[in-house]
Amino acid sequence: MIKTTICDMLGIQYPIFQGGMAHISDATLAAAVSNAGGLGIITAASGNVTQLEAEIDKAFSLTDKPFGVNIMLRGENIDEIAALLVRKEVAVVTTGAGNPDRYIPMWKEAGIKVIPVVPSAALAKLCERSGADAVIAEGGESGGHVGDLTTMALVPQVCDAVKIPVIAAGGIADGRGVAAALMLGAQGVQVGTRFLVAHECTISRAYKDKVLKASDTSTIMTGKRLGHPVRSIKSPFSRAYAKAEYSSISDEELEQMAVGTLRAAVVDGDEKRGCFLAGQISGMVNKEQPAKEMIEEIFAQAEDILNGAAKWVR
Repeated sequence: MIKTTICDMLGIQYPIFQGGMAHISDATLAAAVSNAGGLGIITAASGNVTQLEAEIDKAFSLTDKPFGVNIMLRGENIDEIAALLVRKEVAVVTTGAGNPDRYIPMWKEAGIKVIPVVPSAALAKLCERSGADAVIAEGGESGGHVGDLTTMALVPQVCDAVKIPVIAAGGIADGRGVAAALMLGAQGVQVGTRFLVAHECTISRAYKDKVLKASDTSTIMTGKRLGHPVRSIKSPFSRAYAKAEYSSISDEELEQMAVGTLRAAVVDGDEKRGCFLAGQISGMVNKEQPAKEMIEEIFAQAEDILNGAAKWVR
């Protein structure tokens, strides 16, 4: 069985996190992943404190295992959300869009493990100095907001830069990805795209079908002009947005084009107006399963690969 220090740190069976995907990662999915032995994560991306509290309470009713909450540090109501997590005694906080140094002392005093998502070795070192317990090194293959470096290049450099555990993310959907991440020095993985088609994931049917039908070239990256690139599945919206980026449209108009498009994908399944966030690994995701079955399959495959790795060495 594959077990790393991150398992002992968080009290989980398998070193796998479920990504904190905006408008997607709810209590139902997070609890299913946690019950399966991973770390389920609820998103706080909407900034709605009342809604988040209800999701946290629901997760506590569905699992007695550890779960986390993901916060985008440039979002709304961050101070209120940060305090809510202390009050609710959430086990883990993962963060995106910067260094959570402002909140780390408060969270750690409450016994919360703090694990920021980082796109570079420099930010990983800053987070370590600020007191982070681990970092998630996320490559640009992932869905949603992405950085420039690929997972293969980013993960070993972050592992070399910090002494705290590193979780690899971006382009990981099966046991081969887990085995590769461990060989690069990571102590666990974060998976998002594959969990989109978990039975417990409550996104629209159209969204799941787009992931299941995707090929290796089905995603597109947009948003570089505004400084926050995003990866999604090619669609009428994403193609129109990519074209608009190279037009004379103002930044304000470009920003407005994307308002409500993720919700249109997640809730409405609107194939014309929706933005279907997913990673480059979508082409390998071809069946729906319970989260537990996914995790068990991933780690069984990873064990087989790692146990047989010596056959390549002479």
